[in-house]
Amino acid sequence: MNRKKAVVVGAGFAGISAATYLAKKNIDVTILEKNATPGGRARQFQENGFTYDMGPSWYWMPDVFESYFNDFGKKTEDYYQLERLDPSYQVFFGKQQATKVPADLNQVELLFESFEPGSSKKLKQFLKEASYKYEVGIKNLVYKPSLSLFEFLNFSLLRDLLRLDVFKSFSSHIKKYFTNSELLQLIEFPILFLGANAEKTPALYSLMNYADISLGTWYPNGGMYKIVEAMTQLALEHDVKFEYSGAVTSVEINKRTISIVNTTKNNFEVDYIICGADYHHFETEVLPKEYQSYTKSYWNSRTLAPSSLLFYLGINKKIEGLEHHNLFFDESLKEHSKEIYDTPKWPSKPLFYVSNPSKTDTTVAPEGCENIFILIPVAPGLEDKEAIREKYFEIVVSRIEKILNQDIKSHIIYKKSYAHSNFIEDYNSFKGNAYGLANTLRQTAILKPRLKSKKIKNLYYTGQLTVPGPGVPPSLISGKVVAKQVIKDIKRSNP
Repeated sequence: MNRKKAVVVGAGFAGISAATYLAKKNIDVTILEKNATPGGRARQFQENGFTYDMGPSWYWMPDVFESYFNDFGKKTEDYYQLERLDPSYQVFFGKQQATKVPADLNQVELLFESFEPGSSKKLKQFLKEASYKYEVGIKNLVYKPSLSLFEFLNFSLLRDLLRLDVFKSFSSHIKKYFTNSELLQLIEFPILFLGANAEKTPALYSLMNYADISLGTWYPNGGMYKIVEAMTQLALEHDVKFEYSGAVTSVEINKRTISIVNTTKNNFEVDYIICGADYHHFETEVLPKEYQSYTKSYWNSRTLAPSSLLFYLGINKKIEGLEHHNLFFDESLKEHSKEIYDTPKWPSKPLFYVSNPSKTDTTVAPEGCENIFILIPVAPGLEDKEAIREKYFEIVVSRIEKILNQDIKSHIIYKKSYAHSNFIEDYNSFKGNAYGLANTLRQTAILKPRLKSKKIKNLYYTGQLTVPGPGVPPSLISGKVVAKQVIKDIKRSNP
């Protein structure tokens, strides 16, 4: 039997994952990447002695990463070293209100008690339920390709679905346990990037709180790009080939093979294509119209997760009062959420996140300096102008200075911004979104865009716009799920 050939479009987490699983099964795999380096949204750049992770900065669900490398007879420690952060992060509810969330669960219970007497007991029950959701959701449901409702029709899974609170809102669920406004914000924060406010997000996603509080927040020494380097090395060890700096421009469907062309004018004739790039762009701009599975109106009716306005800063002094991860919740979470999801517009009083990896890692900034990454979650599809970016830069840096009671602006020696237009230019991102498709009830499992084309039998999709959804761990899983489906289809066609 001739060795099957596959092209994976996009060298993000999902694309590299899919390619490596396929190569393990003796499929000849080439990854075509638009940009000059792998990683997708998790790329890295260096400037003036600073090293910046461009996207993901939270290392949650360490078991998912470990499972990925274990599938190839490896461990994460074969490629990078992890450090558990303590505190996991801190939240500023206002000036002089820095709340540090400790790594130790007993200390977390004491923290909850300080906000709301009796809440530590409720936290234990909440986490017990969240642990169950994590076990079933992350270790079962997300590994299903969601091509048919029949995948979910067995007694044990139906029983699990009832316990998973799929049809209950996250907001109503957490209010059964806690009443204090600060505690509610602490619990709601992990779902802020799932693509809907707490009233519209299924209570299933309390599993994120289990990942946060029980499994902890970690940091790969050297930065999140160490994961990309590790996955790329693992792929190369399995003879995956990488072609960089060439965006895919067209696809031609033949009787037996598919021809795919990129901007380097290379033509690849393959048996299978797995698209790990933007699903919407590939469907609407690369495929011939007769082979598109979804209409323009379908895509426009989808609920997207947020975009982001990002600032990468180099500071020529140490900043007192910042931890590695910092959440500035000194304004209304509810109001900001509405301005992302319900009435999309630039936020009036934005909440934001500040990453300070130089607090943990001396290699990412020159001695005596700080490496600062600021993220403001915003609605996708907004007008993105330099004047708007500058307006929000002034807002957030002034708030940081006020809350920390120290000068920062005059110590900035490097500054770069990144928002909607950059996401579109670099990743062909639909409406400039940063995280993919929202995890709402109406966009869960079989209700997401399918991982398998409806029109081309040998075309598949992976990543944040299909199952299981946005985030780094789900992207690793998405790659495995699609590769498993491709291998299953190969066996079916070659019994």
